[in-house]
Amino acid sequence: MAVNINIKKLNEKAIIPTLGSEYAAGSDLYACIDEPITIAPGETVLIKTGLAMEIPEGYAGLIYARSGLATKRGLAPANKVGVVDSDYRGEVMVALHNHSNVNATVEVGERIAQLVVTPFLSVAFSEVDVLSDTVRGAGGFGSSGTK
Repeated sequence: MAVNINIKKLNEKAIIPTLGSEYAAGSDLYACIDEPITIAPGETVLIKTGLAMEIPEGYAGLIYARSGLATKRGLAPANKVGVVDSDYRGEVMVALHNHSNVNATVEVGERIAQLVVTPFLSVAFSEVDVLSDTVRGAGGFGSSGTK
């Protein structure tokens, strides 16, 4: 099932997101920059896409790392997963962080991240005095074993 996403180019050089393969879950986002940008080790830089989009109500755009860029060059979103809400109409940008120990350069028009559009559940939080019991209880952070 395809969900239509309206896209507005904020820069004539912007590239509309593309799928890397027929069944890809994420659409590639491209750097819309005037010249290459070098990101030093440990540094984070906001990279523009030149695009704004209209994500339908009940959906969110999740911005994930591109596996090749992250594993081969150490560049991945600084916030691990960016969230584009359905009511956001500003430019989509990616905060790329250099996790490596060498400079990494982002080229003009390079694929910098991937956008996965997914439905989500709206929730209402109810404060209570007691939560239901489970076998696990309050165990966390390794409490279920290391296997």
